[in-house]
Amino acid sequence: MAYTGKPMSRRGLLRLARWTVFGTTGCLTVSLTYNYFAFRHMGGQALFQGLVSATILPIVLAGPLFFYLTMKLRELAIANHRLSLAASTDSLTESLNRGAFTSAVEAHLDKGASHPRGALLVIDADQFKRINDRFGHDAGDEALREIAAAIREGARTDDLVGRLGGEEFGVYLPNAGDAEAAEIAERIRRTIHACRFAPDGVHWRLSASVGGAVFDRPIEFSELFRIADQRLYRAKMAGRNRVEMIRVGEEDEQPVTRSAAG
Repeated sequence: MAYTGKPMSRRGLLRLARWTVFGTTGCLTVSLTYNYFAFRHMGGQALFQGLVSATILPIVLAGPLFFYLTMKLRELAIANHRLSLAASTDSLTESLNRGAFTSAVEAHLDKGASHPRGALLVIDADQFKRINDRFGHDAGDEALREIAAAIREGARTDDLVGRLGGEEFGVYLPNAGDAEAAEIAERIRRTIHACRFAPDGVHWRLSASVGGAVFDRPIEFSELFRIADQRLYRAKMAGRNRVEMIRVGEEDEQPVTRSAAG
């Protein structure tokens, strides 16, 4: 298993050197201790030769061996990390896949159960089937990549972005209040609408509808998604390329904001 990724960082080099030195030193200590007790009754010359051999052999054998084993363990860790990424990432858009996104949001909701606050956005590309029908699925895939990149550009650094399936994406905004969630949703909508997408040299204006639910109480992901998805449906029915947000209260769901392309 050959490593073909990025060069080892300084921290990685220090860790490699530390394990090699510590491992060799441990073997050297054991070897010297054993040979001292084994040869001490044979006299000075035999003891000296025993200690010399106990010093040279661990350095010659253990050093390269620990270096090799440490490198192999590093390669295994990198391979496991790549497998983990592959299992949680949508390969087309480089976003979290639906399962990973759902699990990550549920973990956030559980972690913040004592102080619940945040928002979920559900984003769906408008009239996406027309792109596939006119330009083919390769163009459709490129459009999805453009949309995913625009979503990440519009979201904050710590927000979670996932592809929920087809042309639908989810964005979880931890600790976002009404105004901030609405601002981020509108920024994402504008960023998608500003994408330069020209399949076969034909300029095609991308757009997306956004439904969002802002919460400040304990809530399950399934309920949060249902409410945000209902807002997405309203945005679609109201003409697409717009944002429909709602705040989930203790008893009622109160509208937060509606915005549309000017």
